[in-house]
Amino acid sequence: MTGGAGFIGSHTCLLLLERGYEIFVIDSFCNSSAKSLEKVLMILLRFNNDLKDKLHLIKGDLKNISDIEKIFKNCLKQFKKVEGVIHFAGLKSVFDSVMDPLSYWENNVIGTINLLKVMEKYDCRTIVFSSSATVYKAKSDKLLTEGDFCEPVNPYGFTKLTIERILSDLNKNNDQWRIASLRYFNPVGAHESGLIGEDPTGKPNNIYPQITRVAIGKLPEIKIFGSDWPTHDGTGIRDYIHVIDLAEGHLCALEYLSNQKPQMLTINLGTGKGTSVLEFIKIFENTNKVKVPFSFHERRQGDNAFVVADNSLAKSILDWKPKRNIEDICRDGWKWQLQNPNGYSE
Repeated sequence: MTGGAGFIGSHTCLLLLERGYEIFVIDSFCNSSAKSLEKVLMILLRFNNDLKDKLHLIKGDLKNISDIEKIFKNCLKQFKKVEGVIHFAGLKSVFDSVMDPLSYWENNVIGTINLLKVMEKYDCRTIVFSSSATVYKAKSDKLLTEGDFCEPVNPYGFTKLTIERILSDLNKNNDQWRIASLRYFNPVGAHESGLIGEDPTGKPNNIYPQITRVAIGKLPEIKIFGSDWPTHDGTGIRDYIHVIDLAEGHLCALEYLSNQKPQMLTINLGTGKGTSVLEFIKIFENTNKVKVPFSFHERRQGDNAFVVADNSLAKSILDWKPKRNIEDICRDGWKWQLQNPNGYSE
């Protein structure tokens, strides 16, 4: 698993370990902490002390092909082959990608090419790729389907779409590849224990960690970018999905690929329900009995008004559906923030 110490990666590690997988994680920790995986083991060791030996971690960078070789070799010392890869690693801020596009192309695309080269070398051709809804051309108020036209409006989205096309080319060139490209929407929330959650390095760009940091007093207010979007309250509408639901989607995709003939899937992971920024803040306030001050600012370059998934394909093919609602997201994420006011740095 690449990027396994990150927000989504750590929660997916937890589910895979619970399911009995042995996981080899590579992470550069440029926007994550190894302590997230220590917390994963804390959760698991409450129930099974044997699981601590099932998680292996290497600090490494996908831009360095030797780092990827190292983790494959470590795995092959114990097992006959690497069964599959879940690829989370990459830079992920829409705003930062506009400010520093070259870093995004280098980390996301070149890193993935290096990974795929090593996978081919070691005869591993099963990959679940962490893509994004940012690949789509936004539609005014309609759900986005996998067949919709792709036209990213920021470099981050372009890197994700480019990787999808590289994977498609691989699949056409060699029909032994098993590929799932998961286009997910806005992952938020935390594990119900409050032990693992989202802890972005530096200033958070996503709305949810901003909300929790304002609520706990670490930031003065939420900055809402745009009050004149063509939506019912003028703020952007997004499809917020609980991180555990998202992790379960990755597990469903991996197990589907393992049990089916080689193919390439492109699938949305979202709830199919849109929530505006203002609605999200109000639900968070009502759920947790706190106040979250906010102010309006100019729209940011690269943002869209309405981004909500049609998740019917995930339901029919992967037999997956989200189980948690927006109140669950607000409650679990707030518990993480209260228990870890300084994130993993404590």
